[in-house]
Amino acid sequence: MLNKAATKRKLTRREQRDLDVEISFMEGVVRREPGCVEAWRVLSEDYSRRGKFEESLHAEEELARLAPNDPCVLYDLACGYSLNKRIDQAVAAISRAVAKGFKDFRWLLRDPDLVNVRRDPLFKKVWVKISTVQSGVV
Repeated sequence: MLNKAATKRKLTRREQRDLDVEISFMEGVVRREPGCVEAWRVLSEDYSRRGKFEESLHAEEELARLAPNDPCVLYDLACGYSLNKRIDQAVAAISRAVAKGFKDFRWLLRDPDLVNVRRDPLFKKVWVKISTVQSGVV
């Protein structure tokens, strides 16, 4: 799981150029092989590192379509929604991630990518559900 908020460090020109080359390459890969999960994963991370959160979210949505039962993919989708201030969708993605087995609740409470979600009253409802799962009561 990439901490997208931590990627706000200013990239050097070389890092920007290298990322742009990799993004261009990966965009070509997903055009030729739209079902390539790993290419979508790299593309999502690269877009995030470049601060292109809308493009990253698109890649995360594709990943979630391709791997709908992967809790890490669903968690990253929630982060993408949060960074794009789409709180309802972020909360829904967190709920799906937990239902599919996501258990890193400590990180969920600290992850800077989810600040927008944690500030929203909807999160309190989800946190009650998460706390129940965390304590082993289902």
